[in-house]
Amino acid sequence: MSVPHLTTALTGPLLELERKILAAQPEIEHWFRNQWQEHTPPFYGSVDLRNAGYKLAPVDMNLYPGGFNNLNPEFHPLAVQAAMMALEGYCPDARRILLIPENHTRNGFYLQNVAALAKILRQAGMVVRIGSMNPEISEPTELDLPDGSKMLQEPVIRKGNRVGLSDFDPCVVLLNNDLSAGIPDLLKNIEQSLLPPLHAGWAVRRKTGHFAAYDRVVADFANIIDIDPWLINPYFEHVDGLDFHAREGEEKLAATVDAMIAKIAAKYAEYGIDQTPFVIVKANAGTYGMGIMSVKSGEELVGLNRKQRNKMSVIKEGVEVHDVIVQEGVPTFETIDDGVAEPVVYMLDRFVIGGFYRVHTGRGIDENLNAPGMHFKPLAFATPLSTPDCDGSPDCEANRFYAYGVVARLALLAGSLELEEGSL
Repeated sequence: MSVPHLTTALTGPLLELERKILAAQPEIEHWFRNQWQEHTPPFYGSVDLRNAGYKLAPVDMNLYPGGFNNLNPEFHPLAVQAAMMALEGYCPDARRILLIPENHTRNGFYLQNVAALAKILRQAGMVVRIGSMNPEISEPTELDLPDGSKMLQEPVIRKGNRVGLSDFDPCVVLLNNDLSAGIPDLLKNIEQSLLPPLHAGWAVRRKTGHFAAYDRVVADFANIIDIDPWLINPYFEHVDGLDFHAREGEEKLAATVDAMIAKIAAKYAEYGIDQTPFVIVKANAGTYGMGIMSVKSGEELVGLNRKQRNKMSVIKEGVEVHDVIVQEGVPTFETIDDGVAEPVVYMLDRFVIGGFYRVHTGRGIDENLNAPGMHFKPLAFATPLSTPDCDGSPDCEANRFYAYGVVARLALLAGSLELEEGSL
């Protein structure tokens, strides 16, 4: 059960990179099996991919995925099976799970995601209750969901070194809260299995740490299938000491951007790629598409206007931005419904369980799509099997998605290295 067969927005000839990945499928799967014997995968994760035709690369990896409601319902059995295997690995006698979501009680789409995740866990044989760390939830509270159903959230309490609800003592605590605001005392040093671990949250984790781990994973992988690592890996640099309001560090940031534009331009020349290089500057921690700019030269970052400085200076939970990742921009040549699209691949344990396209009709091929106005299109099954169709034509839809699953799993493996190295 490695990768489901999926249809995608792409139906053109299979590109050279995907052809190479497909041809090396037995070696790739053997390599992954060996990796997962040495490294424990994160409990779950989602990876944002960009497919430029000449390059297929992850641009972000989330250890607290928040879009289970956007997955195609046909993926559900795969997700249930993966959840069973994951929980067996972490806690063989697990029966009761406390699921702790973000504090967004008014974001119906996010709550629908929590409900979808709880359903997967219940069908994997778990008793699941939803506990809130939101100070507004001081007693059991029913919340209305967009699909007409309701969700009960109850205040999390701590007794000694265990957390639970007033009448519920879980064996596993599963966070769907990325801890952007910091690590709550409530969860420190608890004796239950806590998934993901506290240092996976944005209070500790950094995007540059992830891509440094991804560099190592890709160097090894690229040797196996004999490709230039750049074809599946965006350049990145770390710039810190920034204060967007006080305009500190602007020149250093601009110089880093210009140096990266030159590096990308050299690669484009090497491969005969007719594109204008661009980079994405984004906060080194956090999600929700906050603190992100797409630029084509360093000059654009000098003398930002107040609105741009405000946008870059603060992320979720009001956390100030003082360091950023400068990442090679990967254009997307995928479109759906007249909108630019990028695939987001979901994994539970080491298994791909599906994904969806993030689509934005108001954005260009070189812009961040995680922005107001986006919508989602579930990826659909092409066939019920779960390996590439090696006897089919190379660009049949089942094979096209295989490359996405491989690159997403490389990012997941980088996530597992991060968690091993960053353990508190």
